Amino acid sequence: MMKQFVRINNKKLEILQKGSSGTPILILTGMACSFEEWYEVTEVLSKTNRIIMFHRPGLGESEIGNENRTTFQTVQEITCLLSVLKITEPILLIGHSYGGLCAQHFAKLHSHKVRALILVDSTSEDLEKLDALELPILNEDSSDEEWIETCKTYAGLRETELKKIIKPILTEQQKKLPYFIQQNLIEFQQKPNLYKAMKSEVEHWKIDAKIIKVLGRVDGLPLLVIGRDKKHMIRQGIREGLPESELTLLEETWEQLIIDQAKLSRDSKLIFAENTSHSVYLDRPDLVVKSVTEILQHELA
Repeated sequence: MMKQFVRINNKKLEILQKGSSGTPILILTGMACSFEEWYEVTEVLSKTNRIIMFHRPGLGESEIGNENRTTFQTVQEITCLLSVLKITEPILLIGHSYGGLCAQHFAKLHSHKVRALILVDSTSEDLEKLDALELPILNEDSSDEEWIETCKTYAGLRETELKKIIKPILTEQQKKLPYFIQQNLIEFQQKPNLYKAMKSEVEHWKIDAKIIKVLGRVDGLPLLVIGRDKKHMIRQGIREGLPESELTLLEETWEQLIIDQAKLSRDSKLIFAENTSHSVYLDRPDLVVKSVTEILQHELA
């Protein structure tokens, strides 16, 4: 594993590379997610492939300026990064959650640079459909507007002040990762720039989604869409005391958005991963590895 820095747009970008040969696989993380969460997936895939990951500006140790954090900005950073790393062959592009929205944007603009696309419980270009749902309990204190205000507050604090407020609790799956990664994940969540980046990403993602939708499909590109387990999410929410009716409405809508993503290409496959939450790669790293292996074999056939 080699964590290093490159300069993109005159700013330091933290990148992670694993493996030195085989297909270049670029993985885009979700909003406020560290690339270190993908440890189990990348440990296996890097044995036969070249893995590239990076922290978008504001995340980890990547520097952030005052630019708007949009999916197109990420597309430009990917283009620059591939150039700096001298990667000229088409990549296997994987995107989770918000990273999946960025991946869709890149694939639609630069399909010749993408060998295949994998969307892992990805944010949809129709994400505004989620806003139309009547979810008074689930949405309490968690609307985009309220989250933007929270992020604005956190971004304005010093790191020492933020550490007194943010007490990260690792999930059961994160606790299975090596201890040094667990420590890094805690540190990752306590940096003010993370919230500066998130504030900007949330402010722009609805407009970004509309722009991405207008770009059409990715026909001809091998596409694998992996969605979370609806029933697992509902059971989990009920255990946390949330109303089943709202959970069901949310999860059925999310499931339909995932189904619709598989229509982005004629050459697509759709999988719903059993017993998974939104963090499919943490809950079922074996399934993600198997899926990547299969799409590469299918693509080579």
